[in-house]
Amino acid sequence: LAVVKKAFSSLLLTVLVGGCAGYQLGPATPAHLRNIKTIAVPTFANTTLTPRIEVLITSTIIKQFQQDGTFRIASEDQADAILKGEIVAVGRSPARSLRGNVLSTTEFNLNVSVRYTLITRDGRVLHPGSAGGSTSFFVGTDVSTDERQALPLAAEELAKHLVSQLSEGW
Repeated sequence: LAVVKKAFSSLLLTVLVGGCAGYQLGPATPAHLRNIKTIAVPTFANTTLTPRIEVLITSTIIKQFQQDGTFRIASEDQADAILKGEIVAVGRSPARSLRGNVLSTTEFNLNVSVRYTLITRDGRVLHPGSAGGSTSFFVGTDVSTDERQALPLAAEELAKHLVSQLSEGW
């Protein structure tokens, strides 16, 4: 009986340990970014007609990198890679209208899109891509002010998508 218990427990231990053979602790960065530990994030270029959003988008992306922890933020002369990007679209679309007046919008969807390229300091492209973020906002008396107040929420979602593409590969 003791021999059967030992055999069963060793079999159980082998099955349990064998099932974890492919797992690893720590960040699961894509293979082509495995040697990248630090990233510099210069201010993104703005090719849209929305003024003064470059710093908002860039700082939100930096904060998301710091929260994620896979890559550290460094200056361009000390970083392993540089994330260059441009804001390519900021747009709003109607989401909900007034009952009885379909021409009067009460809620908008706000979308922000960027294109980026992760390059080495010597200019070799490591990872090109694009990311977007969106949110919705209700219309008050001033649509422009309401949109401006919704921009940080769309920027946060954009930053989450961009950082997960780089740190997790999707």
